[in-house]
Amino acid sequence: MKLLIFLVQQSNIEKKIQEAPDSAYEIGVVIGSYLPFVVLAGIAYAIYHYNKKRRGSE
Repeated sequence: MKLLIFLVQQSNIEKKIQEAPDSAYEIGVVIGSYLPFVVLAGIAYAIYHYNKKRRGSE
């Protein structure tokens, strides 16, 4: 299911980049598309790191 969502999103990104009026728009599309995944990965790592430290001190 995740792969399907990724492939659909990838095609939308490519379409937006092809129709982009200038290069600044292209950069914004790429950043806006991948930033949520990077933020979620960072939050997941922070939670993992917090729990790992908490268990180690017990």
